[in-house]
Amino acid sequence: MHIQLRSRNGKVSERQRAYIEEKLGKLERYLDGIGDVVVELSRVQQRSAGEVHIVQATLQTAQGTILRAEERDSDVFAAIDALHDSLQRQITRYKDRHYRRGKIRRQGGEVVAVDSLGAEEHNAAEAPQIVRTKTFAYKPMYSDEAIEQMELLGHSFFVFTDAETNTVNVVYRRRDGNYGLIVPETS
Repeated sequence: MHIQLRSRNGKVSERQRAYIEEKLGKLERYLDGIGDVVVELSRVQQRSAGEVHIVQATLQTAQGTILRAEERDSDVFAAIDALHDSLQRQITRYKDRHYRRGKIRRQGGEVVAVDSLGAEEHNAAEAPQIVRTKTFAYKPMYSDEAIEQMELLGHSFFVFTDAETNTVNVVYRRRDGNYGLIVPETS
């Protein structure tokens, strides 16, 4: 596992770096094949809570699965502990869905459940199903137009084709009220 630390405002002390590496290093007990982990640290000043530390981690597995968690606390070490617990719960949930119950595969358009022993069962009643499909016509647009369209629809995200790059992008509303933009990148 490779841990990359970023700080938005200020420097990460050696004590903080060692603590983050120690805590997040324990995640390998729960999931093999953790590749890159990007940890972002920042501080914000809030009226009611004073100075709040925000710790955000994005974890990528060897299979390409991405897990993300963000925690806030007045103590940076408490935020790191909460982040570790949150990632541990996500890993447990991920393993429960994909390893213990079996992976969902498609063969000839039919859903086939594959259990952990490799036996295949045609059990479409238990497997999640697509219950609705939406189609819509769209034109290439800029991100500000996509945000406006998203707000008009009352959705929390909006998929669009960027007019400059001609790639499919996603804008979404963040918990803090700002917007995020997801731009695909081929590796």
